[in-house]
Formats: sequence, structure tokens, C-alpha cells
Amino acid sequence: MDSYFNNKVAWITGASSGIGEALAYALCDAGARLIISGRRLDELERVKQTCSHSDAVRILQLDLADAASLGEKAAAAIACFGHIDIMVHNGGISQRSLVIETGMEVHRRMMEVDYFSYVELTRALLPHFVERKAGHFVVTSSVMGKIGTPMRSAYAAAKHALHGFFDCLRAEVAADNIKVTILTPGYIRTNISLFALTNKAYGLGKPSENIENGLPADKAAKQILKAIKRGAFEPYIGKFAGERIAIWVMRFLPGVYARIAPKLVPK
Repeated sequence: MDSYFNNKVAWITGASSGIGEALAYALCDAGARLIISGRRLDELERVKQTCSHSDAVRILQLDLADAASLGEKAAAAIACFGHIDIMVHNGGISQRSLVIETGMEVHRRMMEVDYFSYVELTRALLPHFVERKAGHFVVTSSVMGKIGTPMRSAYAAAKHALHGFFDCLRAEVAADNIKVTILTPGYIRTNISLFALTNKAYGLGKPSENIENGLPADKAAKQILKAIKRGAFEPYIGKFAGERIAIWVMRFLPGVYARIAPKLVPK
């Protein structure tokens, strides 16, 4: 058990699968008390019962697309244990389609779920953190929050927006002892591609070769816990692979990256 997380209260959105589920297990093993959220109540119950200390887990069902409900959900989350130490913004959706084929409804849904919901929950929880002079926002962005590739325009836009918002927030709340960690995962082995938005009204519905070859979610969770503990600003999560190199090339050699990017079609 890691004493850093012992008895800390962490609220995880998107906890019914993937990175969120793996984080629930890892944080519970480390002694944290958890509030796990998502749309699928049956899956949240499964995650709770699989946690090593299920008695330390509370379920709070929510839909990130329902912006009007998020303020009251934040109040309910605080009420679960009386306070929150770590807010893990993790729920979201992905996208795979060309700009020329993608309707505005896809762009708007992507921003609503992957960006505006994070802003809304942050605004609702921030006074609680400021009052306590403590708190940690942990934000699941993506390598796509730092680069751009074909077929990811709406997803990349939402993730880029997260970096802008939370970088500003970090500067504003530093004096209040509030931390902000923006995770930039590469390919992590989850089922996110199955539900990726396309130019049609339904998800991609098939696995991604890139994701299938990615870092297992439980190993990603271990990297994330280390990043939270050290208060990292923007840690890369994943294998030491092409995604990490792409971030470096984009930052230091943007002209070179612009020539490479057209070839980086997701598989």
C-alpha cells in the first residue's frame, strides 16, 4: 500500500472500463477511498465488487453529456465522504473520420463530452478545493492534445482545448495549493475505438490495431499513480514508442512533423 494515497478520496469519471477501471483498482489497492462514475450502472457495480476494498468505493452514476446535471453530481460526490482530494477527469469518447466527411454534430458532441464536461465539473468542484487549500485535478488528455494526425480532428481539438484550459487553471490556483496534472497517454489497450464517433451516427465498431498493440491499462494506471504522486505537470503515459517521439518532433521540429503527419493514419 502506498502511504501517499492512503485514505485520500479520489473521484474517477469514466470508471466503468479502460483506464478509469484500471485506476480504480490501482488506487483502491493503494488505500484510497473512491467515488466511481460513468453511465453504465451495472458496469460500475462490477468494478466496485472487483476492487480490493469494495467497502471503500461509492458509485455515482452520471452522463458527461448531460451538462445541466453535473453541478449537482459534484455536490453529491463531495457528500459521499465529506471531501474530495483528487478529481480524475477520465470519461470521454474518441473519433475516426475525415474532416470533409464529418458533420458538425460530431464536433459538437466531442466538445460537449471531452471538453465542456471537464470544465463544468472543474468549476463545480473548484470552490471546494479552494476552501480546503488542497486538491488535485488529474486530466486524461492524449498525445492528440499535442499533435495532429488524419481522421482525428474533433478529438484532437477537444484534447488541445483541455491543455489550454487546465494550463491556465494551474497558474490561477497555484497559490491555493491546488495541483493540475494533464496526462498525455499514447496508445493504451482499451475498447475506446469500438465507440469512436465517425461520419455516421454510430461508433466505429471495430478494434484498432494501434490500440491492441498499446500499453495494458493496468500498467498505464501504475504510471499514472506515479505521476500523481510526484505532481507531474504533463506526463506521457504509455510505451516508449512513436507517440512519444511524435510529441518531441512536433515541439522541436514542427516542419519535419508536418511532412510526417499525412502518413500517420490511425490503424
